[in-house]
Amino acid sequence: MGCFRVSAQQSGFLGTRGLRFVLAVVGLFAFVLAPEQAQAQFEKASQDATASATLLGSVRDSSGHPVADVTVYLQVNIGAEPLITRTDSSGIYRFLALREGVYSLRAEKEEYGKATLGPWVLGQKQAKRIDLTLPSLNASAQESSGSPTQGKDAGQIAKPEFFDEPEFIVAGVTDSTNLGGHGSNTVARNKEALAKETVSLSREVPARPQLASSPPAAAREKLWRALVEREPGNFTANRQLGKMLVADGKAGEALPYLERASRLNSGDYESAYELARAYADANKYENARTAAQALLTAPDKSAQHKGQLHHLLADVEEQQGNSLEAVREYQRAAELDPNEVHLFDWGAELLMHRAAEPAIEVFHKGNRQFPRSARMLLGLGVAFYAGGSYDQAAQRLCEAADLNPDDPNPYLFIGKMQSAGAAQSDCMAARLERFARRQPENALANYYYALSLSKQRKSPDEAQTFTQVDSLLEKAVRLDPKLGAGYLQLGILYSDQHDFPRAIAAYQKAITASPWLEEAHYRLAQLYRRTGEQSKAQLELQQYEQLSKKTEEETKRQRHEIQQFVYTLRKPTSAAQPPE
Repeated sequence: MGCFRVSAQQSGFLGTRGLRFVLAVVGLFAFVLAPEQAQAQFEKASQDATASATLLGSVRDSSGHPVADVTVYLQVNIGAEPLITRTDSSGIYRFLALREGVYSLRAEKEEYGKATLGPWVLGQKQAKRIDLTLPSLNASAQESSGSPTQGKDAGQIAKPEFFDEPEFIVAGVTDSTNLGGHGSNTVARNKEALAKETVSLSREVPARPQLASSPPAAAREKLWRALVEREPGNFTANRQLGKMLVADGKAGEALPYLERASRLNSGDYESAYELARAYADANKYENARTAAQALLTAPDKSAQHKGQLHHLLADVEEQQGNSLEAVREYQRAAELDPNEVHLFDWGAELLMHRAAEPAIEVFHKGNRQFPRSARMLLGLGVAFYAGGSYDQAAQRLCEAADLNPDDPNPYLFIGKMQSAGAAQSDCMAARLERFARRQPENALANYYYALSLSKQRKSPDEAQTFTQVDSLLEKAVRLDPKLGAGYLQLGILYSDQHDFPRAIAAYQKAITASPWLEEAHYRLAQLYRRTGEQSKAQLELQQYEQLSKKTEEETKRQRHEIQQFVYTLRKPTSAAQPPE
């Protein structure tokens, strides 16, 4: 494990997500392994100041060599006199006996660029380590001219492989209420459900690691609030408090602080963007649109910033039901800044609006550029599934499951896909078996593996498979008593064995757990009729018919709300074969 470094060039262009990433990684690497001399000095410094916080780190050049005699500035508040020290012959700097507070760090030396980091929080009695990279001026010139930079996010790329000329054009939208799906209604509804699941992946934010040595969020928020109350004109304090509140789901509460920060430093792009983002999160869409469009018209915007703003506008348009404008904004964002988020969200928007072939094209290109992105593979798999290419869909979902065998998401997509009956493959069965083996206390892992084994049974009389499926389903409902689908499958299993009393009991439990489960009512009605309980059978059939009617009405309503894109292809492609 290596040391965390920030280059001088990176520090000026981290952006919102970059700063969050830096703060998380700094906390994570507060006690990482370092050269023996640095580590010994760090431990000694910590012991010498047990009643206060300490900061220590190293400064290295872009080749990893320590840089001596670097001036390091540590500032606790804007406008206050900074603490100053210099690195020793090993490139080590240290600050002892620090008080709890919000700090910024800067290192500089002639013939080198500057490295800055902050603001960040130092807690009471906390021992923190921050290592910096100080590139030479020659290296800075190379980086500014477009050469690859050390420490660039692995998920970012300099140029898109393609996307300026997609092979499709979204020309309009139409009411999708009367449009049928591929195959049965069950399969069609499952495709729509999986499309929604795919879109939900774009809202997932990776958890930021927290160590005991790093102050918890509540403590950091308290520090920022105290600083804002003491210095209401402090731009950094208002901005950081606002950002923290937004990250905690309190966008409305964050707005006054972000608005104040924007007034205090009207020329700062990052704070202006954060305010526009907060408007959107607080459902103030007109404010968000106005703010984003104003930023787009300002001069000297980088392609990355323009892409970020178009992505925000896309989110706003989608929330307001302007799907056609939303997909065009997502496309502009991906063309300007083809990062993983922008490409995925463009593909997900196409998929959500039943444009399977364009979605395949976008996800396929995204997968080429980000081969380690599980959600890009999931999106590609669901797009193939939506287009009726079930073998291709299964292959992509299995590849996604192999990227991180402990991530439940790919397995859940595989399980939901196989539950509709349209997609079955050896690779899916093997992955579901692995899911149950690696996560034995996961109710859905047991349920989906049982369903997979049940579909592989050659006959209902196959005793060994029956016993295994029965055991897995019983475990699933024991782990999650609200899993109505598990009881339903138990009922089907017992009914196949002509064990009608156990089957009836299982169906009854399924209905208790999930009253909306249509199939449970229907199958229970059939068993009641078979065992001579006609009145009970009639009641269950009535329940089934009412639920079916309600489900159909809800499906039509949702399809009406989600307009389908009308698109044309520039050249023929097949949903079964992605464009090369």
